[in-house]
Amino acid sequence: MHEMSLCEGVLQVLQTEAKRQGFNKVKTVWLEIGDLSSVEPDAMRFSFDVVMQNSLAQDALLEIIHLPGVAWCMQCAKNVAAKKRYAACPDCGSYQLQIVSGDAMRIKELEVE
Repeated sequence: MHEMSLCEGVLQVLQTEAKRQGFNKVKTVWLEIGDLSSVEPDAMRFSFDVVMQNSLAQDALLEIIHLPGVAWCMQCAKNVAAKKRYAACPDCGSYQLQIVSGDAMRIKELEVE
């Protein structure tokens, strides 16, 4: 379950930003998670609650914003929806796809005190 280590990375970012920006408590974290990022949202929620214990983000809410996968189809010469990696183009069936977005996870926003 790599979501646990991802949450530890989120906590490190929160601690760094708390020092830099001078806040003491995190109330809500909004994470953007792409459909192609290989991050399981339910595992992320569980891991978040465990990792944030006894930290400045203890009892913080985790809001997940799902981002769709988008790929560039070389045959169609256009962006198409990508439900999973290494799938065929939904329009022409080609496997010549290059991921454009939806393959990342990032902290979008924080609510802090």
